[in-house]
Amino acid sequence: MSIMSWREFWNGEHKMYVNARHSLLHFEEIANRVVPYIGKPNAAVLDYGCGEALAAHILASRCGHLYLYDAASKIENALRKRYSASDKISVLSERRLQALPDASLDLFICNSIFQYLSPEECREVVAFAAKKLKLGGKMLVGDIVPPYVDKVADSLALLDFAYRGGFFLAALRGVMARFLSLDPRARPRLRLTTFSIPDMQRLLSIEGFETRRIEPNIGHNRTHMSFIGKRL
Repeated sequence: MSIMSWREFWNGEHKMYVNARHSLLHFEEIANRVVPYIGKPNAAVLDYGCGEALAAHILASRCGHLYLYDAASKIENALRKRYSASDKISVLSERRLQALPDASLDLFICNSIFQYLSPEECREVVAFAAKKLKLGGKMLVGDIVPPYVDKVADSLALLDFAYRGGFFLAALRGVMARFLSLDPRARPRLRLTTFSIPDMQRLLSIEGFETRRIEPNIGHNRTHMSFIGKRL
């Protein structure tokens, strides 16, 4: 089985969401769980690796300005079309991301990103966040995969979310298709990076963050973890 990069995965065709309702509820739940960490109505917020960001309007309504960044060109183009008319949402290219003034952000959101990066890439993201955040600003890291979680636990978490969200049958079909694939070795897959609690605390503290785990995870999967780091 070949290993694909995260850029290849997100720029290609994938089955991350079983249907449109799953995708919408996923982003709405995350946005609603992130809102309490915005802190103040004039906050400058960056959603790093934001994906389709279908609920960005929820975050934008609670902060001063929301910046969206995703390194996959396919997603960046879709974001530009979706939010071109908004005066509170800016979609950033890589160049404009790097050009953000240092110490200008109040909140740096990084949800469901680290699992797709190498440990070295994760350190680079944390260092970048530390550079762009104001003193006292916060880095919110969500959906961290712990070493002990497997695809069975992830599938059960999806089915629970689907039951609550009204798309259980579609999710069940998706789970069955994944487990009953005739030739899983023929499909390229991602190699996911995992972190223990001490690993994450150490990763953020090295760059000057006072870090704690927050519960529950900001995503639907309660076996995954979230952390908040305050820039000191």
